[in-house]
Amino acid sequence: MDASLVSRDPEVMSGALCFTGTRVPVKNLFDYLEGTSSLEEFLEDFPSVSRQRAIAVLEAARERLAADAPAA
Repeated sequence: MDASLVSRDPEVMSGALCFTGTRVPVKNLFDYLEGTSSLEEFLEDFPSVSRQRAIAVLEAARERLAADAPAA
């Protein structure tokens, strides 16, 4: 995944994968969406993450899943 979107630093959030330049773990975005919360609610609760960056991470994850999926 693009380093401008996410980064991992053992000194930040115990090395969790975070949105670059923030202390917001990427897992939080997926947890919100997996539960009953919307992207809007995530963005309201984590204002240091831009809509553009959150969507880019979701799109990158989707592309990675599609690329790694075995052919039927």
